[in-house]
Amino acid sequence: MNHALHHQLQSVIEQSLSIAQIPGVAIAVRLNGEAFFETGVGYQDLNHTQPLPTDASFYIYSVTKTLLATATLDLVGKGILNLDDSVQHHLPDFSLDPSITIRHLLAHTSGLPDYGGMSTYVDALKAAPTDPWSEETFFNLITQKLCFPSGTDWQYSNIGYLVLKCILKRVTGLTMEQLLHQVIFNPLALQSTFVPNALDEVTVLTSGYTAFFSGTELQDMSSFYHPGWVSHGVVISTAPELAKMIEALFFNQILSSALIEQMLYPVHILGKYPRFEKLAYGLGLFIDLESPHGLVAGHTGEGPGYSVAAFHFPNLGGSRMTIAAITNQDRHDYGLVLVYKLVEVLNKFLES
Repeated sequence: MNHALHHQLQSVIEQSLSIAQIPGVAIAVRLNGEAFFETGVGYQDLNHTQPLPTDASFYIYSVTKTLLATATLDLVGKGILNLDDSVQHHLPDFSLDPSITIRHLLAHTSGLPDYGGMSTYVDALKAAPTDPWSEETFFNLITQKLCFPSGTDWQYSNIGYLVLKCILKRVTGLTMEQLLHQVIFNPLALQSTFVPNALDEVTVLTSGYTAFFSGTELQDMSSFYHPGWVSHGVVISTAPELAKMIEALFFNQILSSALIEQMLYPVHILGKYPRFEKLAYGLGLFIDLESPHGLVAGHTGEGPGYSVAAFHFPNLGGSRMTIAAITNQDRHDYGLVLVYKLVEVLNKFLES
């Protein structure tokens, strides 16, 4: 890489971290199918004594939804599932509205509620971060009626993706870990990406800082936040491997172009949003329908300790670019902020 460009990218990131008072971030940029810029910027610790490595491991939080959607579309391509299958057909033991389809789950148009803002969930998580709810407890939250008739509106729902995970297990007989390894991790030869199920499996995590549990003081959550608190499951990965997965999706290395088109179809238009001209949601993907860089798509993720964003830009200065950014302190949409700071610099460079 051009030395001046490397210095400029590094400087932009360092300045942003300093202003936001975030200890560190791992960055990965892939250009036209090849690794272009990968680095850790800042520090692992709040005292700024240990540099954050490029290959630091993080929870990728809701970017996991894109991977679950990818596995679902893989099964659609094989004729095992149909997007318009009734959820009730695959989960007859569940008490769910029969109008809800797999497509609705993927697009957050099922009408199923979410638990993120529920005081019951927040209080339970704060009280016992090492002891997550069972799937049954999560499902007890959706015994109430739908927030809206399925397919008529949009509401982000982690519960919807928990239902989806149950369908995937029912039709394949595989755990989420086994299925994602089969469809994504193994074909891409990923070495540091996996689905943890217990606290003793997350010791690889880099420190992640949050004030969520104390209310004021930043704490490292990596040793006590159980992955089971993410109802649909959560993937651990690194910035380089996350960028590789998102890029592979849009380079048709996992799914056919016809299936990618299904994922990219804008099911619901959310409208103008910071950094997006016309934000929409497809099947497991946020999409910018009016970006100057083409049909930009990817996902964000956030939870205790980390802020994540991974997006593909099909025409950034005439090149295909995929960028992943993961910070080791939670801050709403901050991973996304860094992705777009990099976009601004890279676009000018590639157009010059």
